[in-house]
Amino acid sequence: QVQLVESGGGLVQPGGSLRLSCAASGSIFSINAMNWYRQAPGKQRELVAAIASGGSTNYADSVKGRFTISRDNAKNTVYLQMNSLKPEDTAVYSCNAAVQHDRYSDYSQYWGQGTQVTVSA
Repeated sequence: QVQLVESGGGLVQPGGSLRLSCAASGSIFSINAMNWYRQAPGKQRELVAAIASGGSTNYADSVKGRFTISRDNAKNTVYLQMNSLKPEDTAVYSCNAAVQHDRYSDYSQYWGQGTQVTVSA
């Protein structure tokens, strides 16, 4: 019913920047929290950044000051600007959203397919 499509991943040198996008489409009445997670090989998935519908944000300590999450509610899209990238930021990045299909329904969680970010010289 809802699709989340990420874009913007790729290979970047240490110290470089990337901007990830995640667009939600389908049966959407409203979206509450939108989040970015990442999972590196052999590690558990971790929450990188979160943004509420009103715009308040939270970040993992490891990315504070380097990553910025933002959203465009008119486009149902969340962004992750990643600066000063480090090799340890290498992971598959996935977006997640809590979506309400109509004014009477509960929020349901949806996930994107993930996009690879590789930071290497």
